[in-house]
Formats: sequence, structure tokens, C-alpha cells
Amino acid sequence: DCMVIGFPEGAGIPESKRDAVLKSGYLGGDGAGIRLAIVDAVADSHGWPIRITGGEDGGVRFKFHVDDR
Repeated sequence: DCMVIGFPEGAGIPESKRDAVLKSGYLGGDGAGIRLAIVDAVADSHGWPIRITGGEDGGVRFKFHVDDR
């Protein structure tokens, strides 16, 4: 199963930076660079890989591949 969370506004995340945004301390805009690192840690603790893609009309999508446990 897959859960998708999309944020349609904004320019999105360049493909070359999609792995980096999940690391603690990454500063690509406003904030402390910790929020996506927390999301990644929680997803990883459940064994849910995250795939970051562009939205159909801009923005970004986070796809969590969640299995039925």
C-alpha cells in the first residue's frame, strides 16, 4: 500500500536535493532543518520507505510505502 502526502504550492524540491532534505540540519528554506528528518526517522522505524516526487502542478509529494502489518 502507498500513502501520498502532497503539498501543491511552491516550486517543489529539486531532484538533486531530495535525499538531502531528509537529513537533520538541512536548510533549504525556513525552519531549523529538523522536521523532515523526524518524518524520515518515524517512517524508517516502521520500515516505510519514502519517495519524494514533484507534484503534477508543482509542489512536492511524499510517498510512503506502507505494508499491511
